[in-house]
Amino acid sequence: MDNSSQNWLHENFTHTGSAFGLRIKRKLEEVQSPFQKIEMYESTDWGNVMLIDGAMMVTTRDNFFYHEMMAHAPLFTHPNPKNVVIIGGGDCGTLREVLRHPGVVTAVQCDIDEQVTRMAEKYFPELCESNNDPRATVMFDDGIAYMQNAPAGSIDVIIVDSTDPVGPAEGLFNQAFYENCLKALRPDGLLVQQSESPLALMHLILEMRNAMRDAGFKDFRVLPFPQPCYPTGWWSCLIASKQSRDLASFRKADAAAKSFETNYYTADVHQGALAMPPLIERALKD
Repeated sequence: MDNSSQNWLHENFTHTGSAFGLRIKRKLEEVQSPFQKIEMYESTDWGNVMLIDGAMMVTTRDNFFYHEMMAHAPLFTHPNPKNVVIIGGGDCGTLREVLRHPGVVTAVQCDIDEQVTRMAEKYFPELCESNNDPRATVMFDDGIAYMQNAPAGSIDVIIVDSTDPVGPAEGLFNQAFYENCLKALRPDGLLVQQSESPLALMHLILEMRNAMRDAGFKDFRVLPFPQPCYPTGWWSCLIASKQSRDLASFRKADAAAKSFETNYYTADVHQGALAMPPLIERALKD
């Protein structure tokens, strides 16, 4: 990250040959946890900004794209999600969106770094407003070990809301982890994971898809969505099913009649994300 320009915060994406910058008012706080460095800034136009090890994770202004697609797309794709597990997700925004679904009975969030959640509670309180929901369990532990120990057939939807596949998150992108997820899911269960930029990081999407397939998952769907503060501004999530099924089919009527407000996700947006751009379609062909 380059802070050489006064009042501007720049993240240089070396792996994509691009950069993103925000004008800032001040640095709010910096904490070194046992796992990573967490920095908080106040920007002029994007609200608060969280960086982890120099990478932008969350801003007040644009986090809804990611949190809404990571939660609502899989939950409306599943026929009746009751038990949800979020691996990672320490900023708690995905947990908040999951708990907007009245049919969800339990939602466990397991993030290895408690400090991420403590910073989110302080600087993104709106993302943490469901942390005390009686259906929620917010725990700080190793997500890899959590899935390894999860009872077989106990979960409907697993959401892997992680950082990039480096450092503490590296073990969340391999076949062994996906095998544990597969075992923990019920027969109609779904796994969804943030899957980086289809424009610049398609090789990572292919590696994830292949590792999930080798673990035993049957069908896959990449859903792209905007995410301005991430590399290229175009992000995605990858949904995988335990059993063979059409992942382009979702509970559209329920999504259209949802009882809660969103800023991005709607039934029509979900339908539109299923229209596969040729760029992605060609890359995903065997």
